[in-house]
Amino acid sequence: MANLHQLSLRFFLFALLLTATVAEIRFTSLRSDSRSTIPFDEFGFTHSGHLDLNISHISLSTQNPNPQNQYPNLSLLGFFLCTRDSWLHVLEQLQDGEIPCSLNSNLVKLIFTFDQLTPPTDKYDTSFTVTDPNQFTLVFANCNPNVKVSMDVKSAMYNFDSKVGRKIYLSAGKTSLPWIYSLFFLVYLSLAGIWIHTLYNRRLSVFRIHYFMLAVVILKALNLLFEAEDKSYIKRTGTAHGWDVLFYIFSFLKGIMLFTLIVLIGTGWSFIKPYLQGKEKKVLMIVIPLQVVANLAQVVIDETGPFGQDSYTWKQVFLLVDIVCCCAVLFPIVWSIKNLREAATTDGKAAVNLMKLTLFRQYYVVVICYIYFTRVVVYALETITSYRYEWTSVMAGELATLAFYVFTGYSFRPKVHNPYFAIDDEEEEAAAAEALKLEDEFEL
Repeated sequence: MANLHQLSLRFFLFALLLTATVAEIRFTSLRSDSRSTIPFDEFGFTHSGHLDLNISHISLSTQNPNPQNQYPNLSLLGFFLCTRDSWLHVLEQLQDGEIPCSLNSNLVKLIFTFDQLTPPTDKYDTSFTVTDPNQFTLVFANCNPNVKVSMDVKSAMYNFDSKVGRKIYLSAGKTSLPWIYSLFFLVYLSLAGIWIHTLYNRRLSVFRIHYFMLAVVILKALNLLFEAEDKSYIKRTGTAHGWDVLFYIFSFLKGIMLFTLIVLIGTGWSFIKPYLQGKEKKVLMIVIPLQVVANLAQVVIDETGPFGQDSYTWKQVFLLVDIVCCCAVLFPIVWSIKNLREAATTDGKAAVNLMKLTLFRQYYVVVICYIYFTRVVVYALETITSYRYEWTSVMAGELATLAFYVFTGYSFRPKVHNPYFAIDDEEEEAAAAEALKLEDEFEL
């Protein structure tokens, strides 16, 4: 049992490290839950932080009833707040035997224990004031072996802004998110306008892929608009009021369209060849369903909370699917590069093939950098950045995405004369000589 208890505590610590701060009014239902440590939500408090906690339909049951100890020790069940750093020290106290339960630690902020319940009531309401600015996690502890807990929990964590006289339900480091998303919405809206103007002026050189790019930019703009509204409503009221549904829909469409666009550009569809080969179609048949699974996993994680009973499993599913998608979209680019390398020395059009090869090599490198930055660097920023500056990881991710969109649009924009790969005849000989050296370069 001790090993099981320690495993549960370590799982909680691991979940803390994986989770970005989520802040809103949250409803959670526990049914016959025997976990010793159950984290609910995480929030960055200022000096005017508050927690409103409402527990109802409380019920306890024993797995293996013991006649000598029929009733569980209610003082070993309760709620508390703790920081990530303090939890590490609480683990040490438990392992060293200094305390029998995390509720007894002097490093946590005790909210209440079940021995404060007045029988026969099955509910409890309390409000707790946080005056120490920090990032805290609301945790329920059950230090009674073999005891299962059932209850409905409504938690609301917020900071009170005395300047405007209202509650702020977004974590201290994320209050800037609504205007950040609004700003990027305007940027992408401007990009869509510029792209439409470009397509109109160069309509004789426009391919189907260019209209696909326009659709991706518009979906990205709408996704940011609904995310801005989602965060704005949560900031003011604690709930999304339906904006999260629109955000999920357009996030789903944007994700599928973006990965499809990368695959289509990698294959050279429409601007190099009018069709997709069999293996390229198979990549799309893999990427699109995986994106559906990834978006489903993201919705479950967001709606059940960062510490839901199945959230760890869904996080692993999301990470695995995302990695597979990122790897899959690279294959068409690799195939195009290899085909162009072979054609550069065999079809007598060394200069044209060289320019195609150079462009696809650049795109390959940029896609890898984009994937690495948005999946690794942004996550690192979330992990190491203080809770007060959590908005910086969002800003970094959006700037990287914007740079990727701009590079893709500029590199594959419609061109009037011999689209994409026009070259003067006098350059042909020099390019052909350089193409002979490609065999030793850029091995994949």
